[in-house]
Amino acid sequence: MLKPIEPDCHIGQLDPNQESTASNMKQLATILAISAATCLSGCATKPFSPFPENYAGTSATLSDSFNIRGISEVEFFYAEQYEGNSWENARFKSLAVNHGRGIYMSPVTVSRGIPASKPTKLLIVARTQYAAPILDLTNAVYQVKGTIEFTPETGKQYVVTGQLGGPRAAVWVEEKDTHQVVGQKIEVDGEAAKLGFFDK
Repeated sequence: MLKPIEPDCHIGQLDPNQESTASNMKQLATILAISAATCLSGCATKPFSPFPENYAGTSATLSDSFNIRGISEVEFFYAEQYEGNSWENARFKSLAVNHGRGIYMSPVTVSRGIPASKPTKLLIVARTQYAAPILDLTNAVYQVKGTIEFTPETGKQYVVTGQLGGPRAAVWVEEKDTHQVVGQKIEVDGEAAKLGFFDK
């Protein structure tokens, strides 16, 4: 004779061991989430500063510049690296600020302090930039870049500037007030500065 099946009064409930396992999994997930968030915040790369920690010397100012060619086209003249270290510049900052604006670009400049009275190497760039990637592909893009060295003077203001699109393409740094070139000009034939399709 078959024995009747007794109703299971625990249907829909976890036994104590299962409840403990589920609780432990939730705690582990919480710990992992907190650890990940802490790592992301604590491991974030700090923006590069040209000043050593506890710097007590004098300083000068270096600014990027630009030439607006239309609602979608800007020529940027900027310092891409300081002593081999990349830092914020007008071109990339403008691209970030104008992201999502379609064919419109409103450029912004970047100025930063630099140590004075010491030989300084800069990688400077002159480059055509369009608001949208498709415009880069369908229009001429000019670029000239190179490394210069000069010794900034205390309190002086310097500007990265240049020219593109003519018979000569060049980029250089000059004193803001006197327009005197410091270091050397990086200069090439205008057509030689025109980037190929896959270099844009």
